[in-house]
Amino acid sequence: MVRTDLSSVTEAFRGRAGTAGLFFDFDGTLSEIVEDPASARPVEGAATLLAELAADFGRVAVLSGRPLDFIAGFFGPPVALAGLYGLESQDDRGRRVDHPQSGAWREVVDDVAACCVAKGPEGVLVEPKGLSLTLHFREHPEIADEVRALAESQAARSGLEVRPAKMSYELHPPIDADKGTAVRQLAKGLDLVLFVGDDVGDLPAFEALEALEAAGVETVRVVVDSDELAPELAARADLVLPNPAGVVSLLRSLAEGTRRQAS
Repeated sequence: MVRTDLSSVTEAFRGRAGTAGLFFDFDGTLSEIVEDPASARPVEGAATLLAELAADFGRVAVLSGRPLDFIAGFFGPPVALAGLYGLESQDDRGRRVDHPQSGAWREVVDDVAACCVAKGPEGVLVEPKGLSLTLHFREHPEIADEVRALAESQAARSGLEVRPAKMSYELHPPIDADKGTAVRQLAKGLDLVLFVGDDVGDLPAFEALEALEAAGVETVRVVVDSDELAPELAARADLVLPNPAGVVSLLRSLAEGTRRQAS
């Protein structure tokens, strides 16, 4: 059942903003899911509120499977960014770092993307991302099995790994980089961490929060509801929000709580 009471979440952060972190997925969380990935934009108010919160909280970050350059078009310092599940990152001062093992895979990804364009079933949308790629079938759900087979065959040929996502399959280098590793890095030095996501790609982030909790860090796990919400993600949630607009309501509630403390 969707719960929308934000007061308990806001209360958890009262007086603790300086040592707390707020981490967010992008697609389906800060942005609506759209048929054309290139047309995705943050929902109204999200970017402004994140920037405001980043001025007061210990760390505010956006973690996405998107390339860093894409999300950096909407969010910038003091909001930290992790693109391509952490293969590319930008800290709260705007300093960019790429994973040291990632460069060797760029030509492989380019080759696989070209093969998918040439050999993919009619209707598949190939989204090259530089260090990874995504095969979308949202507009043609009937080709899901064909797209999965394409992803698996290209992974076997190239050494890339397949990761399922919402109405798509992603192909990534076999590097230990996901939203879990990104959360662990970003959470260093914090004693309270919130993560908001909506997809199976966010499960590693939730698992990282569980490990942090076992180490004494307080955590809050939030998911955004949809017809495609994975049951295993919902089962781990402390709070379920109805849509990305609900995430903006959460951001606004946290910002208002911080303002009240400062007044």
